[in-house]
Amino acid sequence: MVHAVNGVVAAGRGAEVSVETILVPDPGPGEALVKVLACGVCHTDLHYREGGINDEFPFLLGHEAAGVVEAVGDGVTGLEPGDFVVLNWRAVCGACRACKRGRPWYCFDTHNAAQPMTLKDGTPLSPALGIGAFAEKTLVHSGQCTKVDPRTPPEVAGLLGCGVMAGIGAAINTGAVGRGDSVAVLGCGGVGDAAIAGARLAGADTVIAVDLDRRKLEWAERFGATHTVDARTQDVIESIRELTGGHGADVVIDAVGRPETFRQAFYARDLAGTVVLVGVPTPDMTIDLPLIDVFGRGGAVKSSWYGDCLPSRDFPMLVDLYLQGRLDLGAFVTETIGIGDVERAFEDMHDGRVLRSVVVL
Repeated sequence: MVHAVNGVVAAGRGAEVSVETILVPDPGPGEALVKVLACGVCHTDLHYREGGINDEFPFLLGHEAAGVVEAVGDGVTGLEPGDFVVLNWRAVCGACRACKRGRPWYCFDTHNAAQPMTLKDGTPLSPALGIGAFAEKTLVHSGQCTKVDPRTPPEVAGLLGCGVMAGIGAAINTGAVGRGDSVAVLGCGGVGDAAIAGARLAGADTVIAVDLDRRKLEWAERFGATHTVDARTQDVIESIRELTGGHGADVVIDAVGRPETFRQAFYARDLAGTVVLVGVPTPDMTIDLPLIDVFGRGGAVKSSWYGDCLPSRDFPMLVDLYLQGRLDLGAFVTETIGIGDVERAFEDMHDGRVLRSVVVL
């Protein structure tokens, strides 16, 4: 059986997205059909529309989603119709060299659905991050479905599928923030604010938010920033050093992903401190650092892939923290919108007017 549903499609580089009828097949072996309930509008979707990821148009956008399993294919275990799930783009294979070494969060051969979703004329769609969830239903690999407590509102739960997990994981998993640490976060959008929340959860006592936008700095304070630095009027490196006893922060997280912010992060950390890059750069960006400084400052420079998360471990844990009132996931949701409002949401996101717009289906 083929399901005809509405979905948001990016037809070409820079073109406005449109709602189209898409055809979603029943799940084959190892696959799951998911009724999407909510999906966040993420910068990565905009990168797809702009051709910043690849040029495999047309794209079925959306990936930060929660929904209910409608059907599963042959061979699927541990998942059944009716399960409430958050979709993930790191469905670990269990067999690659990273998985065999006990590091599945680095899995190099993650699973996606084998069957394509298509337009009505049969044109195959490229689902964003292997998910494609700006749609009433989507087809994914069963390993991309992580069961969580169904008491969680879908517009909140879905955020764990990308941005919030990336930020929290950058602090807790990649940066290994610990009790009493000082942390600076450059860029206070959704991912940066999630990193701030993660740092506070991990016990950091000084958390410095850095941004060019005063409104975003105010948002950052809601998530636990103890200090703010306005990058328009203050020297970022010197300000972070002043707020950390003249030394620099133990962990500096670059949630922007530009050469200038990475350089600031590198020099704003303490000796033997850690720099974490979680903001996604474009392919043309380069960084030039004196090698003697890389050697002489010690510590670590890391990139954070999806917050180095293991969805089966981290998603339920964060949902539990939300249900306990210890993690305010709802604060990330600026607005809920319809499936036809994604293009406008891209504009609001680009202009910094929202943390997250969430499509509710």
